[in-house]
Amino acid sequence: MSEITAGDIYYYPYLWKREGDHGETEGRKPRECAFIAKRVDSKGDTNLFILAITGSFDGKGDAIEIPQIEKRRAGLETDKQLWVVIDEYNHDILGKSFYFIASNKCGAFSPAFTAFVFDRFLALSSKKKVRTVRRNT
Repeated sequence: MSEITAGDIYYYPYLWKREGDHGETEGRKPRECAFIAKRVDSKGDTNLFILAITGSFDGKGDAIEIPQIEKRRAGLETDKQLWVVIDEYNHDILGKSFYFIASNKCGAFSPAFTAFVFDRFLALSSKKKVRTVRRNT
């Protein structure tokens, strides 16, 4: 298994906050999702912070449009608009997840675009404007 790094893109059954709030526990479909960060906690668990990639952003909330060059680098569809949603994320634990499969990597963003997304995500998070869906409980 290759090392999981920020900006990697995996197929993952992302669970939207609105779906979780209505009692759903499973993502409706596997989609490309980007890992924005990982952090090892005091118990030694590797926490994954997973952002959704969507082609149907409605302008509500916060998202960053993925530039054409990043879509090509990452192996994403280049013929339609895509966004990384930055105002919510799935929190999962590597090695304990029922959903994350390390072999499902499908691409990666450049370090520069990853840093840009991460900075915007942290800015929203510091203002308590980011919603979390915990997938590891």
